[in-house]
Amino acid sequence: MQHVIEVVEHRGGQTRKVTFELATQARQLADKLGGTAHAVVLGNGAAQLAENLKTYPLDIVHVAEDPDVDLFLIDPTIDYVESVARATGPSVILLPNTMYGRDVASRLVARLDAGMAADVTAFEIESGRVACVAPKLGGVTITTCAFKDTEYGVVTARPNAFPAQSGGKGARVEQIAKPQSKPYVMRVENEVEEASGELGLEEAPVVVSGGRGLGGPEPFATLLKPLADALGGAVGASRAAADAGWVPYSLQIGQTGKTVSPNLYIAVGISGAIQHKVGMRSAGTIVAINKDASAPIAEFSDLVVVGDAFSIIPELTKLIEAEKG
Repeated sequence: MQHVIEVVEHRGGQTRKVTFELATQARQLADKLGGTAHAVVLGNGAAQLAENLKTYPLDIVHVAEDPDVDLFLIDPTIDYVESVARATGPSVILLPNTMYGRDVASRLVARLDAGMAADVTAFEIESGRVACVAPKLGGVTITTCAFKDTEYGVVTARPNAFPAQSGGKGARVEQIAKPQSKPYVMRVENEVEEASGELGLEEAPVVVSGGRGLGGPEPFATLLKPLADALGGAVGASRAAADAGWVPYSLQIGQTGKTVSPNLYIAVGISGAIQHKVGMRSAGTIVAINKDASAPIAEFSDLVVVGDAFSIIPELTKLIEAEKG
């Protein structure tokens, strides 16, 4: 493998941070492999998003605003990405580890007779061979798996596992020729999206997380949620809190949960075991509120507030709301 191709997930030109994280990672991998970094953007809004991607360190952004991409389910996307991959040559193909990314990835593996690695959090390059690092078995073990004897490797990468850095010199934008016409049978008649009104953890600029020290489920709603709302952020949790059934696993942050990278991370009643640290260590500023000054989280926090969270958080929330007012 020599080149790297990112497949961009978006809706009408609107995308998430992971798009720019993978664009940056594509450049780093391509430099180590001695190849070029590409992105593929398809469907409605692709041209505008391609212009945004030009500020990231890619060599070529392949674009097709073909209405079939949005009109039919997955198959047109696979045709376009396969076309780019075969024209580019032996490549690592990067996708976000989302429902979309996993769906596209599995079909690309079949089309390209490729190797596959899922939920990857790091890469290692040895003697031109790409190895993918990923947690397995609920985080009990960390695996490092290398692609072997294959021209293509398909990778779904965990959002927020890699930094996003702009500074591209202006990638060349190329239109992709429409693949040979064939009938598509799975047509998208309409899309129904449940409105949650909640800011996703992966995208939130501020995350307020709770752990075992909160003692039960109620403080997540009555204590952490008001503070997160005041800061324009989202509520997260440690594995201990999720395992206890206090919050759904969708809020779990850590090696076996979600990886977040907010500007501000507030950890309330969380000990800071390595499993949790893995999921939030790239946050801009880390504040810990804990009764125990010697808790492990103090070792990697920017600020440690020692005291009773049930007294501190309400006062902090009042101050922030007053300041905003």
